[in-house]
Amino acid sequence: MSATLPLDRSSDRQAKRSSPGPHRLRRSVAPYLFITPFLVVFAAFVMVPLCYAFYLSLFQDKLIGGRHFSGIANYVDVFGDNAFWEGVWHMLLFGVVQVPVMLALSLAMALILDHGVVWLRGAFRIAFFIPYAVPSVVATLIWGYLYGKSFGPFSQAAHALGLPTIDFLSSRWMLPSLANVVTWEFVGYNMVILYSALQAVPADLAEAAAMDGASPLQTALLVKVPSIRGALLLTAIFSIIGTLQLFNEPQLLKAAAPSVIGDHYTPNVYAYALAFTDQQYNYSAAVSFVLGALIAVISYGFMLSTRDKGEPG
Repeated sequence: MSATLPLDRSSDRQAKRSSPGPHRLRRSVAPYLFITPFLVVFAAFVMVPLCYAFYLSLFQDKLIGGRHFSGIANYVDVFGDNAFWEGVWHMLLFGVVQVPVMLALSLAMALILDHGVVWLRGAFRIAFFIPYAVPSVVATLIWGYLYGKSFGPFSQAAHALGLPTIDFLSSRWMLPSLANVVTWEFVGYNMVILYSALQAVPADLAEAAAMDGASPLQTALLVKVPSIRGALLLTAIFSIIGTLQLFNEPQLLKAAAPSVIGDHYTPNVYAYALAFTDQQYNYSAAVSFVLGALIAVISYGFMLSTRDKGEPG
């Protein structure tokens, strides 16, 4: 009987270890309780609308017969819709010029801040970040006033100096005018991201480059910039996505230049006009999903084209 007691005690200890106690159970459940509010909000305001929009995209509304299931017919129509692809082409032309210019300005300002040649760096960061804090609607209204041909300050200054005035809202200047507004809004945002990445670059790299005789400019371009490649890629992808989703700026300037900015000037403006002007909710949902897929393909293609050889996809 004395031989069986140790076995019983060891089995009891194993049972206690194998069965989770109340404290361990609370610890395992606690993380899920913390993320539950986010999951509820995400499901209610993101997943449910997305699923409903996808459901709508599979139907068509007819004057005779009402709503009926059409499968992928709306998606097939989108791929043959010249108005949609014209808007995509506008945004590709816009992005090819605007995104590199904006990122170059952001990188230059971040490098200047990191080098320490600017006094009051905190004030400098805040000054360039403030435009991002201004709502895009307000920013567009401000620039729309500045662009005004008959009442805008730019035109009045040119007229006072005897210079020819420029119609910034004409078909020739509309894309550059939009690019200027977007650059003004987001150059400070990207600068903060790049500056934060530069602050994480080890100081030993710059010191070693200086000991090898590299100038400050060479150190910045050949040592620091390659070290923040991930941050540059991140800002580039965000900018590409934002370009194809451009909506607020052209939609607001449309009132000042209706003959230039039509209902299909950008894909998002086109989807909005389909839904809230033409009441084609089903087709508008299909346009939105095709645009989302196009953004994903372009973003992933950009990532593949910029990754290092041997880096896993």
